[in-house]
Amino acid sequence: MVAIVVILAVTVSVFAFGFTEKTTEAGPIVGQSSGKLVPQDGSDDGIVRITHLGGDTIQVSNMEVVVDASDACGKHGRLVNLPVPSSGNDIEDSNIEGDDIFDQRAYGFSGVPGPNAIHESEYAATDEVAFRITSSACPITQGDEITVRIVHTPTNSVVIKQTLTAS
Repeated sequence: MVAIVVILAVTVSVFAFGFTEKTTEAGPIVGQSSGKLVPQDGSDDGIVRITHLGGDTIQVSNMEVVVDASDACGKHGRLVNLPVPSSGNDIEDSNIEGDDIFDQRAYGFSGVPGPNAIHESEYAATDEVAFRITSSACPITQGDEITVRIVHTPTNSVVIKQTLTAS
């Protein structure tokens, strides 16, 4: 009977300590970032740019881009399974969760951001995440706000949060 209690205690403690170690892992730190949102009224329609200005480098395969456009159009979208391919469509259906507000055309078309951090293996200081929100899915006019979060998926921590106003 004592042996059974000891074995159960050891099993429970191993599980509990192993679980605790996972939840205390720190995510990367991005000390500074900037962002820009262009309203949909010109050749750069709805382009969002988030620039990593200083801090840790993040593996792009370990991040997601979460977009809250509820102020502009009541929608929320998420870019997942990064990096996206840099041939064919920039952003594919498999890269989108939630509302599809993202321009999926291959770069090179007018107003579509070319290769940037979502195409690369790392997101480091001076790099930018750039994508376009289509006017047909989510109209953005001057003064509308969106919030963009860069999430480090292994730790589920938000490393960048930018609330952008279209100007």
